[in-house]
Amino acid sequence: MHGSEDQEFLALERELSVFLRRARASSGEMARELHPGLEPAAYGLLVRLEAAGRQRATELAAYFGVGKATMSRQLRALEDLGLIARDQDPADGRAFLVGLTPEGRDRFLAVRDARRERYMRKLADWDRGEVAELARLLNQLNQGSE
Repeated sequence: MHGSEDQEFLALERELSVFLRRARASSGEMARELHPGLEPAAYGLLVRLEAAGRQRATELAAYFGVGKATMSRQLRALEDLGLIARDQDPADGRAFLVGLTPEGRDRFLAVRDARRERYMRKLADWDRGEVAELARLLNQLNQGSE
């Protein structure tokens, strides 16, 4: 039996499990809305590229904690769909930077805006301060995972 000091962490694990399962399903829906052939994990790549701008594939792999081969496969699929493009890195001609194409940005923003509307409806009864606090705490959790 777990001590009372473990109950908060057990509750956290239980709630995160449900949240992550639902988030994966939601990312799959968002990816399909963006393009029917898009993998759910690719949506997160588009989120990162829109927020941080052009990056090297190795930077993206490190950010998401995946191997170079996995990242390369996901980027190739996005490139084949015309959602991203690779350009030579001006700082190092041997390397490439990956960024959203205009079509990729337009499609991503439309889906992201629709997702934000869903969050707003789902959290309509929440105080804006609570939403901000949840975002802050999730950021703190994510920063601790890097």
